[in-house]
Amino acid sequence: MPILQTLKGAVSTDSLGLMLPHEHLFVDLRGPFAPNYGEAEPEAVYNLVKPYLEAAEAAGVTAFVDCAPVGVGRNIAVLKYIADRTPIHIIVPTGVYKEGFVPTDWLDLSAEALADLWIRELTEGIEGTGIKAGFIKVALIDDGPTAIEARNLRAAAIASQATSAVIGSHTIGGKAARAELDILEQAGQDLSRFIWIHAHTEADTSIHLEAARRGAWIEFDAIGADKWFPEQDKLVDFTLNLMESGYSDQILLSHDAGWYEVGSPNGVPQPDGYRGYTALVDQFIPVLRARGLSETDIRQLTVLNPARAFAIG
Repeated sequence: MPILQTLKGAVSTDSLGLMLPHEHLFVDLRGPFAPNYGEAEPEAVYNLVKPYLEAAEAAGVTAFVDCAPVGVGRNIAVLKYIADRTPIHIIVPTGVYKEGFVPTDWLDLSAEALADLWIRELTEGIEGTGIKAGFIKVALIDDGPTAIEARNLRAAAIASQATSAVIGSHTIGGKAARAELDILEQAGQDLSRFIWIHAHTEADTSIHLEAARRGAWIEFDAIGADKWFPEQDKLVDFTLNLMESGYSDQILLSHDAGWYEVGSPNGVPQPDGYRGYTALVDQFIPVLRARGLSETDIRQLTVLNPARAFAIG
């Protein structure tokens, strides 16, 4: 039976409803070399994120993927504190962020050695906690992949093939996406276990289709991000284009919203503040309905697809 590995433990993929596949609760964008990197009082973090999680719960969200890996502040104690206080199931990653955010002691590791570490986090637990990661998160610089990032992709492929955990990669634009798909395929990766995160940063819809034909999940995760992706109507068009081309079962939708930010006053992200997790339900889905999607289509996009993407086993 496929499961989702959450901070509350394993849950069956058919036991949950609406799931957000790319969000954030806690981030340290200063990187792993900053003083007091990734540190905060769990209660302070919870007090900030609580009303936004409550709003998400009221909107029907049952599961939530936190996408901050090592390099940008993954803190299991903080996330577990939050998970214990919300009915929403939270999935956290193993993996590492892009070049410039990779811990120094990881730079000289082979892909195989790095994969061993990530496999342990997926199968035994993170940092001795017994809490298992639920997926593998990596990232590329905007004109990547660099040599280190290619090494990370190969490590992710090894770990994914050993565990069946999906790989998600922060990837800006189609050129970088094509390059990493090539690297993963050369490493023997089944691209149905890969998510192109931030696919909306590529305006050429033929490249979305190309990646989908190769088997990848296509994730549009700027819903409600009017400042950073003001062309919200394009997200609708991107989604419908893939659906009309036969790839309804390879689309993921999310906000990339949040979060408590270490180093910001009271943890509030600067300069725009905390962005919540309800625009998908409040704004995007009504537009999809108005454009002709059925409730079966909506369930496919918001319930079935993310559960299948993040399933293990």
